Formats: sequence, structure tokens, C-alpha cells
Amino acid sequence: MVRSSSRICLVFMIVAGQLGLMGCVAEWQWQYLSPYVPEQRTIDVRTPPQMMQTPLPNLPTPPTVSDPQKDLPEQELTLDEAIRIAIQNSEVVRVLAGVTAVSSGQTIYDPAITNTVIDQEQARFDPNLVFNNRWDRIERPRGEFDTFSPALATINGERRDEYDGRFGLSQVNALGGTASLEVTDHRTLIQPGTFPLNPENRYDITLSYTQPLLQGAGVAPNVAPIVIARINTERSFYQLKGALQESVRGVIEAYWALVFARTDAWARRQQVQQGQAAFDRAEARQRQGLGSAGEVAQTRLALANFKAALVGAEANVLTREAALKNILGLPPSGTPRLIPVTAPSKERLPINWEALLRLAEERRPELVELKLIIEADYQRLIQAENGALPKLDAVSLYRWNGLEGTTPNGSHLTTQGGEFTDWTLGLNFSMPIGLRQGRAVLRQQQLTLMRDRANLEQGLHATNHELAASVRDLAQYYEQYEANREAREAARVNLEQQAAEFIAGRAIFLNVFQAIADWGNTVSAEAQALAQYNVELAVLEQRTGTILETHGIEFFEDRFASKGPLCCFGPNPQYPASLRPGPNANVYPGGTEPAENFFDLKPPIKLEGNLEPAKP
Repeated sequence: MVRSSSRICLVFMIVAGQLGLMGCVAEWQWQYLSPYVPEQRTIDVRTPPQMMQTPLPNLPTPPTVSDPQKDLPEQELTLDEAIRIAIQNSEVVRVLAGVTAVSSGQTIYDPAITNTVIDQEQARFDPNLVFNNRWDRIERPRGEFDTFSPALATINGERRDEYDGRFGLSQVNALGGTASLEVTDHRTLIQPGTFPLNPENRYDITLSYTQPLLQGAGVAPNVAPIVIARINTERSFYQLKGALQESVRGVIEAYWALVFARTDAWARRQQVQQGQAAFDRAEARQRQGLGSAGEVAQTRLALANFKAALVGAEANVLTREAALKNILGLPPSGTPRLIPVTAPSKERLPINWEALLRLAEERRPELVELKLIIEADYQRLIQAENGALPKLDAVSLYRWNGLEGTTPNGSHLTTQGGEFTDWTLGLNFSMPIGLRQGRAVLRQQQLTLMRDRANLEQGLHATNHELAASVRDLAQYYEQYEANREAREAARVNLEQQAAEFIAGRAIFLNVFQAIADWGNTVSAEAQALAQYNVELAVLEQRTGTILETHGIEFFEDRFASKGPLCCFGPNPQYPASLRPGPNANVYPGGTEPAENFFDLKPPIKLEGNLEPAKP
């Protein structure tokens, strides 16, 4: 009765455990609990509404050339503030791509994610603990002849209660050897019956050590995966740094592009105003019988062309402002209109060619990453050379055996320590004939190292050409700026002279139209050349790998709590979560007025009353 009750309790506990686990099963997982899982005979695709929904921001309609939304508030923005905003919103690093911004594929979490691989590789050298317990009850019936009647048989049996326990502790060291300690315990109780020892307990303690002598031997090949993981963490950091450098350069480019677009739009508006004044004058002269229909048609065409150019210029302002907001991480609408207030630099940069080459070779993230790849190649080469060796292991073992139990008269009998021992010494050798695979892997790694060295040389070669291009571009844009300044002044004088000649009746309006167009183009060209010069300054800093240092940007490690070695028995330790860039220093001069005012935006001639021709 007792045995039956215990069995019922055991079955009840198993069923209750199963029901408890089933309570944690999701609805779609029930099919996998059946003895037979049906085949997948259809293509099941969820509809978009069944997918995870993400919250959408409440954004108004963005401004356009048709609806410029002139009542939007304005926000003065220095270049330092623009870089600071972009850094604050750089959880995902954005880079400029033409007139928009896109993800670089790098996030501030990537180095911390890669850093976890170091512990994954170091885990190979952690001690490994094994503790197995098993309780068995074995009852096997057997047929026997009846002692009192040999022609009959009886069914008898015995019950064996057994316990098997195993405790093991092993560890791999940096030399590739494996040391282990193992304790086993086997207890047996047999009922009914008389035996020499019942219950009986067999136990042993084993110490063993296995040391590779060829393949797998040595510190260098065994710690190579850890070294490679550390190198990959450094690679991830420099990839993030390279993406952030590109992002900062993109912010600077988008900022100066907006300054140029606003300057160009101002010049086009001046052209429209002058063209409108000329058209109004031509219409008035025609009404008074002093002008001709041809003059009116000319001025109308000029005005239409100026208006078309103004539409494109205003659209470019909106596009460039949207690109700047995009790379800053700001929404496309619902935010104030950005007004750049940092004036561009017009100082010529002195060039130290040798210093530029040294800086780029030392600090450019792309070159640093290529160097790290070669370092990782050397570690893999160490592994490959070791893997091309035969396998020869030295094996040693020492075991203490013990036995104890109860004799039929009830006395306890046991062995003494060290009375029964085992030991083993041996050498195990194995190798595939020819070592084809190991030698092929070695050749592959040797060739990979050659390839990556060539890639480093090519990277340095390309960097030198990019630096040379930056030096040429800086000189070109600065000279163009100086030339365009002179051209703008000449265009202003020409416009005033052509207007005076037209008013005096000594020139046709076509000359005035061309002068207006030339003046507007020179204003735009001057602003574009200086904007390109300032962008190229940032490009040069990026190509030398110093743009972050120039702007005082450093990385700070964020940490988070996660499960540690003690699991739930202690506080969670802190681990790296991200490498977040800190705020930039103030490098550029501030301002209190729109940056385009740097170009002395004043109309070249009075728009009212100066285009009336002299009376004959």
C-alpha cells in the first residue's frame, strides 16, 4: 500500500509539472506539443496590420514652394550648435548623401556588441563544473524452479535501490592542457537476499591531465581567438569613428549648402524685382506711346525667366534645409525654420604636405582598420600553422578507489585511503596522412595576409591621392572665390553702367537684362565658391582623420546592468552598453545675423525710378 501511494504521488508530481509548463505555452506553440507536427503545405504570410506597429509622430505638412508657410518661427543656428544636435541624435549615425541623409549602418551600440565576443572566447578557459545525481529502483521478476516441487516453477525477484553520483571539475589552460578532478559514488541496496556487502558503496577520486604537445599546444594559438576578438572590438570602434567623422563632415557640408542656397535665392529675388521694375516701365512707356510691343515682350520674357530661376532657388533652399534637418535628426516639419548665423571663413589655409600625410597614415580610421585586419591575420596565421601539425597528446591519470558496506552480521567494512589505486601514463598520436586540410588552411591564411597587406598599401595610395585632391580643391575654390569677388564688383559696375546707358536711350534693354543676369550669377558664384572652400576644409580634416579631434569630440562609455556570474544571487554588474560621442567644443565664431549677410547683400541699383529713360 505504501509503495502504491508513493507511485501515485510521483505520477501526480510529473503531471502537475507538465501542466504548469503548458500554462506558459503561447497559442501558436500548441501545435508543437502534439506527438505529430503537421507538414507545412502552405505559405503563411501575415498581413501588414498583423505586424508590430510603431508609433508615428504627429507631423504637419512640410513647407513647399507653393506653400512656403512663411509664418513658421525661425531658429538661429550656429555651425557648432548644428554639430552638437547631430551628435546628440547619433544613436544611429547618419551621413549626407546628396540632398538627403541616410543611415551609415553604424550605431553607438556596435562596439559594445562586438566587445561581448571577448568574453565568449575567454569562456573556453572557465572551469567546467558537472554534478550528476541519479536514483534508480530496479525490480525484475524471474522464473525459478520450485524448491519443494521441481516440476513447478515460481516467480520471484529482487529489488535493487541504486544511487549514482558524479562530481567533476575541469579546466582548459592557456597551454592547451586540460586538468580535471572527478569524484564518483555508486551505492547499491539489494532486497531480499544475503550478500557479502549489502548495502554496498563504491567510490573513487580521479585526477587527470592531458597536454597537447604539437597541435593545440602553446599559449599563442590558444589565446589567438581572444586576441582576434579584441582586435574586432577595436575595428568596430574605428568603424563607428569613421562613420561619425563622415557625419560631422556631412553636417558641415549641409550647413554651408544651406548658406549658399539662401544667398542664391536672395540674388534671384533681386533679379525678379529688377525684372519686374523693367517690365512695369516698358508697359508704362507703351501706354504712353513711347515704347514698343517688342520692348514689352523682351521684358516679359526676362521677368518670366527670372521668376523660373527664383522658383528653383527657393526649392533648393527648402531641399537644403530639409537635408540639414535630416542629418541633424530633426523631423521634416513641425520645427522652426533654420537660419544659419555662422559666417564662412575666407582665410587661406596654409598647407604642410608632409604633416598631412603623417596625420592620415596615423589617424585615418580606414587605414587604422586595415592595420587591425593585418594584426588579426597574423593571429589566424598562428592558428593555421598550429593546425597543420600532427596531434600528439600526453595523458596522465591517477585514481583512488574505495569500497565500503555492511556485512551479513551487521558490521561495517571499509577500505583505507590509498589502499587501491590506478594510474595511467600515455602518449596519443594521430594525424591525417598528408595533412591536406591543415596545409590548405595555412596556405589560405598566408595568401589572405598578402592580400590584406596589398589592401593597406592601396588604402595609403588612395589616401595620398585624396589628400592631393583636397589640396588642389582648396586652392581652386579659394582662387575662384577671389576671382568671383572681382567679377561681382565688375558685374555691379556693368549693371549700373548699362542701366544708365539704357536710361539715356543709348542702349537696348537686352544689355540691361544680360547685366542683371550676370550680376545675379556672380553673387551666386561667389557664395558657392566660398561655401565649397569651407566644405573642403572639413573634407581635408576628415581625410586626415582629425575632424573629431578638431571639433573636440570624444567618446564616452555608457554602461548597463546585466546578469553576472552570480546570476540571481547577487547584484547585476555593469557592462559596456554603447560608445556615445560627447558634445563638441565651440570652434566656429558665432553670429547674430543670417550667414548670407557676410556676402554684403545689397541691391546694386535702386529698383524704383532709375529705369525710366531720358525724355528725347
